[in-house]
Amino acid sequence: MNHPIDPQAWRTAVQRRVFLRNSAYGLGSLALSGLLNPSLFQQSARAADAVKPDSRWRGVVQPPHLPVKAKRVIHLCMAGGPSQFESLDYKPKLKELHGKPFPESFTKGQQLAQLQNKTLIARGPSCEFHKHGQSGQEISDLFPHISTHADKMCIVRSMITEQINHDPAHAFMNSGSIIKGRPSMGSWLLYGLGAETDELPGFVVLTSAGASGQQPVSARQWSAGFLPSKFQGIMFQSRGDAVHYISTPPGVSPDAQRQSVEEINRLNGMLIDDRLDPEIQTRIAQYELAFRMQASVPELTDFASEPKSVLDLYGVKNPGDGSFASNCLMARRLAERGVRMIQLYHRAWDHHGGIDHAMPVAAREVDQACAALVQDLDQRGMLDDTLVVWGGEFGRTPMGQGTGRDHHILGFSLWMAGGGSKGGVTYGATDELGYKAVENVVHVRDLHATILALCGIDHARLSFKFQGLDVHLTGVEPARVVKELIA
Repeated sequence: MNHPIDPQAWRTAVQRRVFLRNSAYGLGSLALSGLLNPSLFQQSARAADAVKPDSRWRGVVQPPHLPVKAKRVIHLCMAGGPSQFESLDYKPKLKELHGKPFPESFTKGQQLAQLQNKTLIARGPSCEFHKHGQSGQEISDLFPHISTHADKMCIVRSMITEQINHDPAHAFMNSGSIIKGRPSMGSWLLYGLGAETDELPGFVVLTSAGASGQQPVSARQWSAGFLPSKFQGIMFQSRGDAVHYISTPPGVSPDAQRQSVEEINRLNGMLIDDRLDPEIQTRIAQYELAFRMQASVPELTDFASEPKSVLDLYGVKNPGDGSFASNCLMARRLAERGVRMIQLYHRAWDHHGGIDHAMPVAAREVDQACAALVQDLDQRGMLDDTLVVWGGEFGRTPMGQGTGRDHHILGFSLWMAGGGSKGGVTYGATDELGYKAVENVVHVRDLHATILALCGIDHARLSFKFQGLDVHLTGVEPARVVKELIA
């Protein structure tokens, strides 16, 4: 005899069975994971603590592994790849060879970008170089303002990277990997060292566009990757409101806004009680930060307190006009308010053609402001613990590409100042034609290791558990701290 089915009883029985089964599997898996790798629990706890809204994140590197020389980093990203031959690496032999076939012995079997399988013609520097400062560092005449700080700068002429196209090269310069979902250097710094401000994000990005060579830059360059999203870079707008929707809506009082944030956080808190999810805790922390930013950001972006002499020093004609000069002044203001990592992207350097005209234009767009930033930090006593890094994602070829230069990864240049770096030093060298780094080669991983060391972090000891691996900014390949660059 068939008995009628009670739908409610059936649903209850199914729910009980599913609950018991899932609980058994889930608890069993959790216990097994804990036995096999206890550090997973520690990693989860650190990730959860990293986004607690009731206290500022202090970083996992406590105490610092190494002496702290740089408390903050300002990375001046010359997006597109500026030519080292018109900036920091003078090659008189290349000038002598200008217009003649480039020796095949240098390039045979080497990777090129758009010049592969084409006739290679040497292209000499289109400008003059002179020695500057007591250190006698050779710098292009296109950068007369930056040249005045030669004795504060360490110039690296032997950089190499692994990616020959823009977006992956940017990703490699930022995260040490081309794999999407890897944390950027700024996110690693914020995770490792914590924040020095409650009122602003610890990692801020600004962009500007030049007159030419406007290479796009994707938001993944300041991603937190698999780290909690609290550590991602926040892009500030270079003109208008620095942060979208930061202004209080018309008709809404600060008290009402505060009540809204508290109620949203109360509801998110109920969700946390139901499940351990660092992203929910991040959401709570970000609501709180956004509320505080409503007061701090307008003050930050109001340049009225800056004297005319400072505006003139940077070359700021209209504060907040989206120019690189305005962004450099903003970078100083962010630095003195405790922001840990500041990146300024200037999209102006992808000169496949017309480099004789475009390179001087791009140089004029950044030269005065970069020099002003170093001088301003120095005058305020901040340069000693602020590391300024200037450079692109790769360099350019010593061979011509029409009227320009192609991408190049086997040798390029950058400079650093302040933050414990050694001033008045030129480190490394390329061959006589500038094709390949041959002396004291510095890989991007070495640069990352050195920057972390200046900030008090041993790159081999800063890691995050992801997919069963201890992942580092410097990856699994060997990386060295370039001690010759450290004062």
